[in-house]
Amino acid sequence: MFQLFKEWFWLEKFWLPPTIKWSDLEDHDGLVFVKASHLYMTIPYALLLVIIRHFFEKFIATPLANAFGIQKTVHKIKPNAILENFFKHSTSQPSHTDVYGLAKKCNLTERQVERWFRSRRNQDRPSRMKKFRESCWRFTFYLMVTVAGVAFLYDKPWAYDLWEVWRDYPKQPLLPSQYWYYTLEMSFYWSLLFSLGSDIKRKDFLAHVIHHLAAISLMSFSWCANYIRSGTLVMFVHDVSDIWLESAKMFSYAGWKQTCNILFLIFSVVFFISRFIIFPFWILYCTLIMPLHYLEPFFSYIFLNLQLMVLQGLHLYWGYYIMKMLNRCIFTKSVQDVRSDDEDEEEEEEEEEEEEGTKGKGTNYLKNGLGTNRHLIPNGQHGH
Repeated sequence: MFQLFKEWFWLEKFWLPPTIKWSDLEDHDGLVFVKASHLYMTIPYALLLVIIRHFFEKFIATPLANAFGIQKTVHKIKPNAILENFFKHSTSQPSHTDVYGLAKKCNLTERQVERWFRSRRNQDRPSRMKKFRESCWRFTFYLMVTVAGVAFLYDKPWAYDLWEVWRDYPKQPLLPSQYWYYTLEMSFYWSLLFSLGSDIKRKDFLAHVIHHLAAISLMSFSWCANYIRSGTLVMFVHDVSDIWLESAKMFSYAGWKQTCNILFLIFSVVFFISRFIIFPFWILYCTLIMPLHYLEPFFSYIFLNLQLMVLQGLHLYWGYYIMKMLNRCIFTKSVQDVRSDDEDEEEEEEEEEEEEGTKGKGTNYLKNGLGTNRHLIPNGQHGH
């Protein structure tokens, strides 16, 4: 049964233009062509990236966060079995009636119960240290892979003339630079999937899962159908904007408000140019219109472009969030990632600190890049 499915799955009509056979893409005369078996190596490489990430966050990202004045926040609360049981098995947001009943059971005031639940919720929220380390890792990878993309593509004719993407298709040999570019990208997205359970969960968690799966599916399919040239262009266009987003997040967590705003504005410009101009009017035009000058529509051509259109739909989804953040940046002078629960966390922490009194208030705020009025100090410079 499996053999029958395998034979059906790899039918040439699903992957190649009419009249082209798999035998036409066999290695010959020193030329190497893509094979599905090449993709197997992305899994062990992804596991290697997970290990590298662990040591990177421990020995590079954490000291860097400390240099920025970011410390791991520890929310200490007094153990209470009744409240803990209610928190785990009922709700973390008790109603006023629940608070009244719990206060009676525990012989506490209602205010003390509310404060306990606030502190307990903050225990489960990711710290700024964790967020910084995650963004630092992604920034480092995107920077590395973007530099690699420039090195791999600067001398390739299809980077400047899109008609070259389809010259001699599909009998285009595989270059070592293309192999490593694809391997790096796919391994990274596999590693992101492997770490979803431990990474920070935001409101667009499902969109991230869909994005990672769509990226892996698109890269795998374009590899097997030998859409390598267009695939490298798609990857580069996506990576070039992510550097700015992750760097803006890093400075946001560090409290460098002005630098964060500048980097986020740069990211927004690069994002909208790359995802709403270059991608649809150059890349999609290249994959959707140009092939028709050489070939009749066939299955893999249709499937490839459907996946790219799904990707463009995700661009619209994230473009909406970016516009919300830009609106917040322009009108409130503050960039806040609207996908996360940071704002709620900060509000609760502020209330908790107010209740604990003002002792050491100025000192603690300055340590975290904040003024005594809890406004971020531009560029982390603690003024006098």
